[in-house]
Amino acid sequence: MRPFIFERATSPESAIAAFHADRATSFLAGGTTLLDLMKLDVVRPERVIDINALGANEIEISEDRLRLGASVRMADAEAQEELRRRVPMLTQSLALAASTQLRHMATLAGNVLQRTRCPYFRDVSWSACNKRLPGSGCAAMAGFNRQHAVLGASDACIATYPSDFAQALIALDATVDVVGRRGRRQLPFAKLHVPPGRTPEVETTLAPDELILGFEMPIEPWMSRSLYLKIRDRDSYEFALASAAVALEVDGGAVRQARIALGGVAAVPWRAREAEQALIGRVLDEASCQLAADIAFAKAQPREHNAYKPLLGRQTVARALLQAAAMEA
Repeated sequence: MRPFIFERATSPESAIAAFHADRATSFLAGGTTLLDLMKLDVVRPERVIDINALGANEIEISEDRLRLGASVRMADAEAQEELRRRVPMLTQSLALAASTQLRHMATLAGNVLQRTRCPYFRDVSWSACNKRLPGSGCAAMAGFNRQHAVLGASDACIATYPSDFAQALIALDATVDVVGRRGRRQLPFAKLHVPPGRTPEVETTLAPDELILGFEMPIEPWMSRSLYLKIRDRDSYEFALASAAVALEVDGGAVRQARIALGGVAAVPWRAREAEQALIGRVLDEASCQLAADIAFAKAQPREHNAYKPLLGRQTVARALLQAAAMEA
């Protein structure tokens, strides 16, 4: 690990003031991603600002609204009984992530900002990685790409976005509360991440000096019929090969609203809006669930080793929808 300057911030204002645009600066919360990447020499900050004392650790649940502070530990949000009852997909997406030890350290904001697990990004012996070294190429294109994205990727990068929690946030129409030198602003969670395009090194719409303060989202009674289904190589401490965050509002046997987000298969948090629309007014059965699943992966672009993902993804979506349909709202 390379030498760096370490500072502790006591407020968002002091954290922003400590940020130096002319020096590589990183904010430190749980550190479960940052420290890994520093040890691997992928990220080389000259200044690290500890933001654990900022106090953004609130969990506020009202009749129709939820706010989760950026510094809330994943395990603390996962343990909220009211959230488990009212929005199961949210707590399930947290419970199925990482290990118990990591969930007690990792923060919610850090989780959605975590970097890809692409081995070509994380191993600096590979010189071709546009995300790490813009313009150098993408070794995964012709390399071993079993884990890589089939949706939202580009000719410059096919790395998969890793967060489970983010799929629940995008499905629930969450907003992100952000503060920086230019002041405070809110944006839809769906606008936080940037598809790779020609600039895969640009991963979010955050300015370098901006901090996430929290997440807000509506809670409606029908969201109790929701779940997060994660398919992976093993049952513990593994990233998704394919996952689905789904929520359904059903009236008289027909779908009034549907939410479908896909994990493990896309370059960014992925909302399958066309698949959602295809379910409106339909009775949920194997045929309608399979139709939605087919639409969700209609634009998939698999490569040599991840050619299984569209099929696995369709099966995951259909299974998740059928399981949600069988739930009691």
